[in-house]
Amino acid sequence: MKLPARPDRFSFLAAVFLALGCGQQAMAEDVAGTWKLNAWAEPFGYSRPATTIDYQPVAKAAKAWRICASYPHLKDSYWVSVNYGMVEQARSAGVRLTVVEAGGYPNLDRQIEQIRTCSATADALIVGTVSYEGLTPTIKEIARRIPVIASVNDIDDAGITAKSGVSWEEMGRSIGAYLARLHPAGTMPVRVAWFPGPKGAGWVKFVEAGFRDALKQSSAEIAAVKWGDTGVEIQLLLIEELLETQPNIDYIVGSAPTADAAVSILRAQGRANQVRILADYFTHGTFREINRGKVVAAPTDSPPLQGRIAIDQAIRAIEGTLRYRHVGPPVEIVDRTNVQSLDLERSLAPAWFKPTFQVK
Repeated sequence: MKLPARPDRFSFLAAVFLALGCGQQAMAEDVAGTWKLNAWAEPFGYSRPATTIDYQPVAKAAKAWRICASYPHLKDSYWVSVNYGMVEQARSAGVRLTVVEAGGYPNLDRQIEQIRTCSATADALIVGTVSYEGLTPTIKEIARRIPVIASVNDIDDAGITAKSGVSWEEMGRSIGAYLARLHPAGTMPVRVAWFPGPKGAGWVKFVEAGFRDALKQSSAEIAAVKWGDTGVEIQLLLIEELLETQPNIDYIVGSAPTADAAVSILRAQGRANQVRILADYFTHGTFREINRGKVVAAPTDSPPLQGRIAIDQAIRAIEGTLRYRHVGPPVEIVDRTNVQSLDLERSLAPAWFKPTFQVK
């Protein structure tokens, strides 16, 4: 079948999803069975190893419960993929969903205002936070009325009923360990520019701790650090600043938007073969560029599945059937050796999906 003309950014992804039969049918089949997940006996922390469980989602909710979900933003395809998972799970289980997004990690006050308003008429609240501790007083207040589910980003556990997430320290460590395997201790040193993300965000301090810890067993040295919001425009500016002041960088490592921005800038400067790129999470952009050999690797934490889990936990918390308070998908490194065999519907929203703010 000939695909209709579409912008280059999406045509490759559309072809892949159509070829693999991804979309609603594949996801519906997945929902009908069980999910292989990690579960932590001591919820909300990652100090103890997880156990693998077969998680059975609720087929249909007892009522059309009203669920509010708050995201840091919808500026990149990572959170769009989380949104896809939540929307599809809400439709499958027969619950109502209202989505709000803060517009970026600096907007703590906006997120607080949004969740207060949205949760006022909700039976449960799902929060992907912009700050590890900044929402805590508001969360504790809301938790007196309804269950609060943490999704994706790490957050202080005060007031939290359940959590859908993975260890962001493991995410950072996994990509750091990948780099360490390429450049083990004792080999020729390489210079790394590190883009952790926005200071104060719930996941950043953990991903940085894991990344730096893994590099201890390598010849890689962090020669520059650039903090900033994960919007592509900001990352473009940060990378341009870096390359002007430190042109002898061997690697750029950071968020998925960092990787997207780096591909564009290095190509424009004719340096695509001089600086290698790694991402510390996985999106449509990193998928495309790994296929093209422009990004070396990135770990996937299955954002659509995390969104589905959060909806299911919210339903179970409302109905009193919550068994696992903290679960999440296993983390998997993706590079050119396994990108073609990746279970895409667990890692990316289909190319046709657009951000959705209401499920009625």
